[in-house]
Amino acid sequence: MNSRMILMGILLIVTIGTSHAQSYIGLLEDNYNGVHGIISNPANIADSKLKTDINLFGASSFVGNNYVAFNLGDAFSDMSNAFDNAATFPSKSNFIGWNIDVLGPSVMLSLSKKHSFSFFTRARAFFNLNDANGELLDKEGGFDESEDFFLDEGNISGAFNLWAEIGATYARVLLDNEQHFIKGGLSLKYIQGMGNVYIHGSDITVDYDSGSRQVATTGLFNYGNTASLDDEGNGGNYFDFNGGAGIGTDIGFVYEWRPEYAKYTKKDVNGNPIVDRGTNKYKLKFGASITDIGKINDVSGVDRFYDLNETQDIDNFDGDVLEEALLDNFHLISETESVSVTLPTALHTNVDWNITSRLYLNLNADMPLTSKEKINTNRVLNQFRLTPRFESTWLGIYSPLSILEGAGFQWGAGLRLGPIYLGSGSIISAIAGKNTKAIDVFAGLKIPVYQNRLKDKDNDGIINQEDQCPEVAGPIENKGCPWKDTDGDGILDKDDDCPNEAGPTENKGCPWKDTDGDAVLDKDDHCPTEVGLKEYNGCPDTDGDGIIDGDDRCPATPGSIEHKGCPDTDGDTLADIDDECPDIAGPVSNNGCPEVTQEVQKQLNDYARTILFDTGKATIKSESLSTMVDIIQILNEYPNAKFTVEGHTDSVGSSESNQRLSEARANSVRDFLINEGIASDRLSAIGFGEEKPIATNSTRIGRQQNRRVEINLIK
Repeated sequence: MNSRMILMGILLIVTIGTSHAQSYIGLLEDNYNGVHGIISNPANIADSKLKTDINLFGASSFVGNNYVAFNLGDAFSDMSNAFDNAATFPSKSNFIGWNIDVLGPSVMLSLSKKHSFSFFTRARAFFNLNDANGELLDKEGGFDESEDFFLDEGNISGAFNLWAEIGATYARVLLDNEQHFIKGGLSLKYIQGMGNVYIHGSDITVDYDSGSRQVATTGLFNYGNTASLDDEGNGGNYFDFNGGAGIGTDIGFVYEWRPEYAKYTKKDVNGNPIVDRGTNKYKLKFGASITDIGKINDVSGVDRFYDLNETQDIDNFDGDVLEEALLDNFHLISETESVSVTLPTALHTNVDWNITSRLYLNLNADMPLTSKEKINTNRVLNQFRLTPRFESTWLGIYSPLSILEGAGFQWGAGLRLGPIYLGSGSIISAIAGKNTKAIDVFAGLKIPVYQNRLKDKDNDGIINQEDQCPEVAGPIENKGCPWKDTDGDGILDKDDDCPNEAGPTENKGCPWKDTDGDAVLDKDDHCPTEVGLKEYNGCPDTDGDGIIDGDDRCPATPGSIEHKGCPDTDGDTLADIDDECPDIAGPVSNNGCPEVTQEVQKQLNDYARTILFDTGKATIKSESLSTMVDIIQILNEYPNAKFTVEGHTDSVGSSESNQRLSEARANSVRDFLINEGIASDRLSAIGFGEEKPIATNSTRIGRQQNRRVEINLIK
């Protein structure tokens, strides 16, 4: 082996570059990416726009560095000129590298509104190395042995790993609260290592003295791979399908703000809500995930740890491969099993803005969570990406613009057309730019089965297949058909109490009736069940006194307003209906009847005392009939007055017989008066016998005065 190449061999591993794990750029932001959504965030497949998505085959590859830049446009005319004219940017932290991400046969199933599942197969290859000193690469043709040379590499670490994945993802809706929607997902994957090479060096320097042809090296160096030399010095196969295994995990969450959630919720004919799963419903979406958590353990291979602190003649360097040169020229400190592979754990965040129904703007950030100094560790690059896109069911167009760590600005384009997807996150900048440091490309084929979109042609909230009038808006209560107005009165049948007869709103769509047939409609008729006059709002005035019957106390008799329609026959200011003596004037205090004065009372008793009876009997003598007529006339003048007919005797005879006689005579007078028309309730009779004499019983005249009848007013 040429001595100069031996020196370079210690560091030529720098041609293995830093990984770029951001695969399928642009497609992963698409809401219709189906099973691909699990790559960046396993929560993506929950509430998916696809019922089923079957990926047949897809591959994404990246080549990039921060050492050499070329004009990709030149490559289309002359590939050799593109590299011959390439500019170099040597530094102490150069990288050159590539990676491949192959998504094999995979399937996503939307199990229900809340639950989704996917099964996937995937193969991935990573090359990455950090902090390589580009001054070595800048020495075209190697080093001139006639010139001194010093290279300070410092610390260097890198790895190549090839592995296969088989895994499953479960995602579900965690919160669906009108405007606020959250979903989460988890992927578990079995990882089978299939190839591994890694280096890790610290404080490495190379100092060449051309005069003495001595090479002084310093530092410590790990080198491990699955093709380490066997006991006989022979190299193995780099691709070892027993190169370790492990379990990996991806976890993610997505929040969606859905201010117009009601717009995407339709109903069936029974009013049950149906969410339109085939349409995007958010205005803003926020996602965060951590991918590739885990390790590949029990990697088959050997880790050899070397002490590079040597000073040797350049002619002593020998060996056809790097590991052979290390074994032949440097001190082997230890030899152990290969270090476990740390997967390229990364944090992914994104914000997606739905500008209009089909235009979106996505802001994405990919950030590594692994240290580039750690042995046998792959790592993604920091990338910040802004992706405008057009998105519909069968078509997606996107143009990502990004800043990639070490490679600078990237501008790409991508397309999803039904089952075909292809694109690049850097193709435009690579073709148009003069100093292209990175390029990526992806393509694949799948079988998408999209969710049915809920159609509501008339926008009445009822889906077409349930709407009995899909062309015309109508309420759920009428099965999606508009309410009719059969009678054309401007009131819908549902609110019209008389849908077949025109009528005003005030009467709930019914025509006004005239129940009593008096030509006054019920709405204006104050007496709708009685025939009346229009001037009295449909109410009757039977007696024609200008007072309607409802207000007339005497509806059949004309009367005055002050007496509420009743007459006052005797003119005593008391209506006849309230007047106990309507034909005789009397004061109100006596209910319209004249009052019995003392003079009348005296006259009445003067007549009563002249009533004559047969001796010892209660029979009224005929000669007293004229007196009785006079008494009756007086009583009739005071029809509401009540009187007591009192009988009295002298003291001749026994008191018992006198008592009986007085009672009999009082009743005889009372009965006579009643028989002549005086109301019985106005008269009462009582006998006092000889108890109340008005004169002496010692004389004949006195005894005659005591034998009497009195008629006295009951007060």
